[in-house]
Order: sequence, then C-alpha cells, then structure tokens
Amino acid sequence: MSIRQLCGTAAILFYHANSFGETPAVKFDVAGLRQPAEILVDRWGVPHIYAENNDDAFFAQGFNAARDRLFQIDLWRRRGLGRLAEVLGPAYVEHDQAARLFLYRGDMTKEWAAYGADAQPIAEAFVAGINAYVGWLGEHPDKMPLEFQLLGYGPSKWEAGDVVRIRSHGLTRNLTSEVARANTLCKTDSRNGPKYDQVRFGLQPPWETKVPEGLDPCLPANVLRLFTLATEEIHIAKGGVNKTAAVREPTSDNAEGSNNWVIAPSKSATGRPILANDPHRAYSTPSLRYIAHISAPGMNVIGAGEPALPGISIGHNGVIAFGLTIFNVDQEDLYVYDVNPSNAREYRYKDSWEPMRVLRETIDVKGAASVTAELVFTRHGPVIYDDGAKHRAYAVRTCWLEPGMAPYFGSVSYMRAHNFDEFKRAMLHWGAPTENQVYADVRGNIGWIPGGLAPIRPNWDGLLPVPGDGRYEWAGFWPGDKLPSSYNPASGYVTTSNEMNLPADYPYQERKLGFEWTNGSRHARIDEVLKSLPKVSIEDSMKLQNDVTSIPARRLVALLAPLRSAEPKTKPALDLLRGWDASEHPQSPQAALLEVWISRHLGRAFTDAVLPPNAAQAIEAPDIAVMLDTLEKPGSQLTPARRDDLLVSTLTAAYAEMEKLQGADPRAWQWGKLHRSLPEHPLREAVDEEMLERLQPGPFPTPGGPYTPNASGYRLNDFQLTLGPSFRMVLDVGNWDESRAVNYPGQSGNPDDPHYRDLTEMWLTGKYFPLLYSRDAVEKATVTRILLKPVKQ
Repeated sequence: MSIRQLCGTAAILFYHANSFGETPAVKFDVAGLRQPAEILVDRWGVPHIYAENNDDAFFAQGFNAARDRLFQIDLWRRRGLGRLAEVLGPAYVEHDQAARLFLYRGDMTKEWAAYGADAQPIAEAFVAGINAYVGWLGEHPDKMPLEFQLLGYGPSKWEAGDVVRIRSHGLTRNLTSEVARANTLCKTDSRNGPKYDQVRFGLQPPWETKVPEGLDPCLPANVLRLFTLATEEIHIAKGGVNKTAAVREPTSDNAEGSNNWVIAPSKSATGRPILANDPHRAYSTPSLRYIAHISAPGMNVIGAGEPALPGISIGHNGVIAFGLTIFNVDQEDLYVYDVNPSNAREYRYKDSWEPMRVLRETIDVKGAASVTAELVFTRHGPVIYDDGAKHRAYAVRTCWLEPGMAPYFGSVSYMRAHNFDEFKRAMLHWGAPTENQVYADVRGNIGWIPGGLAPIRPNWDGLLPVPGDGRYEWAGFWPGDKLPSSYNPASGYVTTSNEMNLPADYPYQERKLGFEWTNGSRHARIDEVLKSLPKVSIEDSMKLQNDVTSIPARRLVALLAPLRSAEPKTKPALDLLRGWDASEHPQSPQAALLEVWISRHLGRAFTDAVLPPNAAQAIEAPDIAVMLDTLEKPGSQLTPARRDDLLVSTLTAAYAEMEKLQGADPRAWQWGKLHRSLPEHPLREAVDEEMLERLQPGPFPTPGGPYTPNASGYRLNDFQLTLGPSFRMVLDVGNWDESRAVNYPGQSGNPDDPHYRDLTEMWLTGKYFPLLYSRDAVEKATVTRILLKPVKQ
C-alpha cells in the first residue's frame, strides 16, 4: 500500500488502531540516519518527530518535509537557484537569470557562522533527509508525487548551501516604493513631488524626504522587471509559460503583514501567558506554512515554519513561546549609475570609471540549446536594468546579500532559547525578514523584541533611488541593541500588526530605520479589544484573530451619518450603510458596497480631488489613512462642501456598480459573492478541469477586508484574495496541550491525501484544532506511525 493510499484510509485506521491500542506503521529503511526515529502524524496532519539525537531529528524533519511537500519544496529550490528552464523550458530562461542575480555568493564560512555554531550541521542533516526520500522515490517510481508526473520530470537532490543561498523568497523592502515615489517626482517636480507622494504613502513618524542630489527621478518604465521575476511566485500554464510574467495585478493592499500579541498572567483568564500569532502571506496550495513537532534530547519544539527550511520559526519549545510579524526596516536601495559611453561595462564611481563584475553561467533549457547568462554586478549589487540609450545602469543594494540573511533560517538559534536573555541574544543577530517577535515563558514573563539587519544611511533616508557615484554609501549596520524592546510591560500585554510602533522617545531621525509602515487599523482594532477585556482567554484570542471589524469602514460610516439625499441611487446607499457596525461578514451587503466604493470609486476620486492632475495620474491609489484623515478634517485643499459632494457622488457610483454586479435588491448583495479565497496551486493553469478539481481547493466566500484583524488583501479586478492569515496559532503557555492552531487548506502537499484540504472548513469558520505537545496526547491522536530505520551505506 502506498503512503497516499494509507493516508486515504487514515480516519478508519485511527479508530481501528486505537481500539487495539496501537497504530499501524509505515516503515522506511533509510541511509544516513544514525538511530531509529519515529514520525507520528496526528488526525490533523501534524507530524510529531521523535529522534534520539539532534542530527537525526533534523534528518527526519527533512525526510518528512519531502514525504509531505516534495513538489512544493523542489519548485521552491528551482525557483530560488534559477534552475526552472531545465525542466520547464525556454519560457523560464529570463526568470532563471533574474533569480541567479540574487543568490548569496559571499563567504560561506561567514554565512554559516552568522546563524550559530551548529547551523551548518543542521542544514546538512535536513537536506540529507530530503535526499533520502528522493532516493527512496528513485527505487519506488510509482510513488512519485502527482505534479512531477504531470510535468514529466523528477525531483533533484539538495546541497546544504541551497537552504541559505536562496534569498529571493524573503520579505525585504522598500525597493518598489522607491520606484513609485520617483515616478511621482518624475511626473510632477522635485520640490512638490515628495509632498504629493505622501498621498500615496504617508510617512511615519512625521518626515519629509529630500531628493538626493544628482538624481534624475525619471526611471525606465520596466526598471523592476528582473527584480519582479526574481521574487514572484511561479504559476505554470500549458506549454510551460509562466503566467505571472513579471506583471502583478493591482491589489487592495500590497503589504504582507501579520498580527501577534502576548498576554501576561495578570491579564490572562488562564493565569498563564497567552501568545497568539497569525502571519499574513500570499495564499497558495499547499500552504506556505507547515506545522511540525521536533523532539530529541535537549530539544522539543513545535509550531510552524516553511517546509523547505529546518527548524520552527513560530511556536514554542516547552519553556518559551515566540511569534512574529514584520517590523518595517528599509533594507533595499536602488542605485543609478552613469555608464561609460565607450565601455558599457564601466560605471562612474567618484572620480574614475569602475568596472562591473560579470559572471557567465550556463542555463540548461528543456527542449532547446543551453543559454549563457551574463550576470552583472556593481560594488553595490546586481544590475537589474541597463539603459544603453541613456548610458545608465540600475543596481540593487539589499541586505539579502549580506551573511546571515537567509529568511527565517536564524530561527534554528532562537527556537532553542530558554529565557528572555537567551532569546534576545539570538534576535540581536537576526537578519531577515525584519521582525517584531513577541515572547512568553512558563515563568510568566512576556516581552517584545524587534530584529533585523538595519543599514546606516548617514546622509539620506532611503526613500528614493540614489546616484551610485559614491556619495550615498551605507556606513555599516545598526547593532541589534539599537532597536527598541520591552519586557513585562505595565499594560500586561503587547500586540503588533506591522504598524509604526517605535517608542515616542526613539531617535528615529538619526537611525532612520524606515518610514513606510503598514496601515495601523488592524493594530488599533486588536488593541481596542484587548483593552476592553479585563481578562483575555484562549477563546478571546481565537475570536480576535477572526475579527472582521474594519476601523476605516467605521470612520467612513461616521462621515456619512449627517448626509442626506433624495436622489434615487444616493438615498438607498446612505440608508444601507447608516448604522452599520463595520463588520465585514461574507453575507454582508454593506461590506460589499463599502469595498467596491473604496477600491473602485472613492480612492481614485479622492486622489483627483486633492492633487494636481499630473500627480494624481502618478499615484495608483491613496494611502487610506491619509485619505481618512483628510476627509475627517477638510481644509483649503478639500473644503467640507466639496468633501461631502465627493462622498455622495462616489458612493452613488459604487451603488450603481453593485446593482450591475449583484442585482437591484441590496438585501441580496453579499460580500462573499465577490470576495473569495482561491489558494492557487502552481499548476492551476496547466491542467484540465478534472485534474484541477484534484489540485485546487476553492473558491470559497470569505470574510474580512484589508484593514480587519482577519485581514485579506484582494485583487482589484475580481476581489479574489491574494494574502492573509493561512496559519493561525494561539498558545496556552505552560499548559501546552490546550494550545490551538489551523493551517489552510491543509498540512499535506499530496492532492490525494485527506490532509491536503481537510482544514479548510475550520479555517473558513474560525475554528482550530489542538496543537498537541505531550507524548501521551500525541499518541492518542496518532493516525499514521512512520518508522525510520537506519541502514548502512
């Protein structure tokens, strides 16, 4: 019986096995393992790995990741290393070239040392486990995962360096915003452009950027094409075409954020700390996150990570708990060079022409001749655009390419800390992504520790591209202890949601960590709820993670309250929203009207009203916080009468659009008919309808909006969700078996496995399963027992 068939009868086996006091086992003879290891898969698809030593534990983690998610992690590796064309064909050559520009190519000794003394052995053990499963498939080709069969190629074996050299899947910032801001300046002027651009993205703390001396803000239209190719997800269509093709659909909110909070015993209904985390990333099938439990002498850690990485980045180790959100440090800069008209591989640096470094690498191509790729670098980083006509080149300096910046890999250090000091020491050297970590321990302590590599920019703020002639250079990086932190705050809780959370006395003018923070509405709502509760329970935290109250909606409804109109379309629109509680449920007609109003009517009209035409044309959509602040406090730029006309006219237009979308009766409108979750599989466009039903869950009507705690960024063209909390976790610190989690659509990456989509209903309805930790509880919930037995090579 195959693993897939065995998992398909998991529910039957569970009841049968427990009636006899044992669980049937699947056995693998595995080369590279030192001692026997066990993987107990519980009824929710969570693997609990038990090994006799740490090397075997990470080996088993790699083996299990391959067993459950092999196509996903193989595609991740190929995408990151720039090795897609060799299996998918010529359409991916440019993508491969782009990805190779952003590989770590520095000193590997420094790289491994940045994560701790045993980082390299951990990675080696992990990839040895992956390779052992790939080797097993070579002996059992009938068990090859479905996607490989459909595409006609097999998985490759890994090297330990693959784990850390791939950087392009991480979240760093603010390159795309630099280019957008430069575009505003180009279409307006250097004096007023920065002020106009604050309508696009309001800066926090209060800040006015200055245009770097010597910068021409008029950049090539496709200057970011290679960067986008290097960082985008892969969606394969028929004929091997990459559907994304470096074109991203406009979305309601491009920020990939998260929520977390930690509650002290004094404010906790349990008398123990509670830690909650729901990271927001792009939705996909399988999920980006994978929940696992790794237990060996001296290590017993459970939670979520990414399946292609060893360790756990969000979870607990039986003593401390930890959960992350993005802390918005600016880690990228675009450099603009004057290129020697006589030599296109030289650029002006200070008083001379400096040669670019050129690497030539062979890209193997399925069905075609190999291609020689030229990878070009300046002293600052990879060249992403060469404007030969204007004798200019553009390169990216990014913290990605510094030692110790492999996204999330640093968690192998902090996940084994046992107190706040140890955890903080690990975070002092954290590289990427830049994070707010909340912390709790079994002694009742809680804390907040941001971390991330932060460049020192002595003479500029990082908000615009800069000339690459030597006038704008990083002066190293701020030490980790220059970031703020807190421990056992008097409030009894800490919560972060990517908002601007620098303390009031923080010297931001000197350190200039970043000025582009995610809208603060999620944080404000979470803080509002936590403040209102005298005691916070596990149930309160789960409810809050699924909260769909929109503070921007609440503010807009308040603006509409005094308005009156007898117009046939305006009066029913006002009547529908008046008195609404701003909860964006799938059945809500008000949520449907409001989101159509904001995203397709109000935002554009507001920008046109407060900016000159050239500036308005440069800005795709306004910062909703800036828009709401202006609407609530109109002035000479937007008088109260003009404001009211703007609100009424755009709401009327949105109401008319809703009639076209869902009919004339607003009582029949539903937000969920528009707002649907479809966690896309990479092969969604490459298969027929019958196969698509096996591969692709959804679409599902889904609650929330871009600014609710249960966040959901969506595409403007069809309202399909693009990102949000696919993984949720609430930890009862010290009473670990009472912790809860969910992972959408399921744990498995095998389409015929019952755990492929079995958590979907839980996720959609705000339910959770027990995140079991004790061996006794795990044994009782085990449905599949996998035994790994070492064999001599």
